[in-house]
Amino acid sequence: MKKSHGVGWGDFSKSAKVLIITNLVYAFVLPVVDIFVASYIMRNSNDPAKVMLYQLAIYSGIPLTFLVNGYLLNLVNIKKLFSLGMLLSGVSMVVMMSLDEISYIGLTVAGLIMGMSFGLYWSNRDYLVLTTTTDRTRNFYYGLDTFFYTVTGVLVPIIVGWYLVNGQSPAMEGINLRYQTVTIIVFIVTIVASVIFHMGTYEKPKSEKFLYFKFHKAWKKMIQLSFLKGLAQGFIVTAPAMLMMTFFDSEGALGTAQSIGALVAAFVMLLLGKYSKPKHRLAIFSIGLICFFLAALFNGMLFSTTGVILFMFFLLIARPVLDIAYFPIQLKLIDVLSKFEERNEFAYILNHEFGLYVGRFLGAMTFLGLAYLGSTEIALRYALLIIGTLQLLSIKIAKQLLKQQKELEHEME
Repeated sequence: MKKSHGVGWGDFSKSAKVLIITNLVYAFVLPVVDIFVASYIMRNSNDPAKVMLYQLAIYSGIPLTFLVNGYLLNLVNIKKLFSLGMLLSGVSMVVMMSLDEISYIGLTVAGLIMGMSFGLYWSNRDYLVLTTTTDRTRNFYYGLDTFFYTVTGVLVPIIVGWYLVNGQSPAMEGINLRYQTVTIIVFIVTIVASVIFHMGTYEKPKSEKFLYFKFHKAWKKMIQLSFLKGLAQGFIVTAPAMLMMTFFDSEGALGTAQSIGALVAAFVMLLLGKYSKPKHRLAIFSIGLICFFLAALFNGMLFSTTGVILFMFFLLIARPVLDIAYFPIQLKLIDVLSKFEERNEFAYILNHEFGLYVGRFLGAMTFLGLAYLGSTEIALRYALLIIGTLQLLSIKIAKQLLKQQKELEHEME
C-alpha cells in the first residue's frame, strides 16, 4: 500500500537526509559557478576562447582529482574530502577575482582549482549516494536533488544578476566589486554546507584496488553514455552565459532568462522523482535527450534573442530530466557489477569520470575548432546542434545497457 503512494522522506536514512540537506545548501553555489564566473570572464575579456580555456582547465582537473581521491580515501576521512571539495569552489573564485587581468595562466590556475573542487565533490558525492540510498529510493533522491538545483537555478541568477547590474559603473570597478562580494557569500555558503554535512555518519570505501582497465560489456555501454553526456557538458555550462552576453549584454537579463519555465520544471522533477519507478527511467531519459536536441535546434535555426529564450527553456527542462534518469541507471549498474566482478564501487565511479572527460574535451574542442576555422557565431550556433544530434544515440545505447543489466541480474540469481 505504501509503495503505491510513491517514495517519501521517511524512506531515507538519517545520513541520506543529511546528504540531501547539504546538497540543498551547496545548490546555492552551483549557479554562481556555472553562470556568473563565465560571464565575469566574458565581461572582462570579451573573449569566448578564454571562457572555453577556463572550462577545459576545470575539466582537466576533475578526472585527475578523481584518481587522487581514490588513494586519499584510504588515508583521509571521506567527510573531510567532501567538505574540502565544496570549500575549494570558493577558493577558485577568490583566485579568479584577485587577478589584475584575465590572463591565460591565471584562468588555468583558477580553472584547475575549480576542477579539483568538482573532482573531490562529485567523486565522493557519487559514492555517498550509492551507499546511503537503494535503487527504490534513487528516483526520489534525484527528484529532490534536481528540484533544489532547479529552484536555486532560478532564484540565484535573478538575485545575483540584478545585484550585479545595479553595480555597473563606466569604469567597471563597481560591478567587479559586486562580483567580489558574491564570491565572499559563496565562500560562507560552502562553510555552512560543510558544517551540516559533518552531522551525518558515512563509511569510507574498502581499501581495495580501484584502478581497472577491463570491464564487463554492460559497463562499456555506460562509458559510451558517459562519453555522449560529456560531449554536451563540454561547453553547455558556459554556453548559456556566452549566448546571453552576446544577445543581451546584461547579467540582469541573464538571471531573468534562467527563470523561464524553470519553476514549472522543478515541480515536475519532484513529482517524477516521487512517483516514477525504475522501469520508467528509459522513457524519462529519452524525453530529456529530445528536449536537449530541441534546445540546440531552436538556437541553431533562430540564433536570436527569441532563440536564446527557447534554448534556455528547453535546456532547463532537459538537464534535470536527464539527471533524474541517468544517475540512477549508473548507480544501479554499479550495484550489480561491483558484486558480479567483486570490485570496489569507486573503481566504476573513477572509470565513468574518465569517459565523461573524453567527451567534455571533444565537446570543448568542437566549439574551439568551429570558432577557429569559422567564427565564434558559427561555434555558438552549430556546435550545440551537432552535439545535440549525436546525443540522441544515447537512447539506443541506454536500451541496450538496461537489457544487458537484466540478463546479468538473472545470471547472478
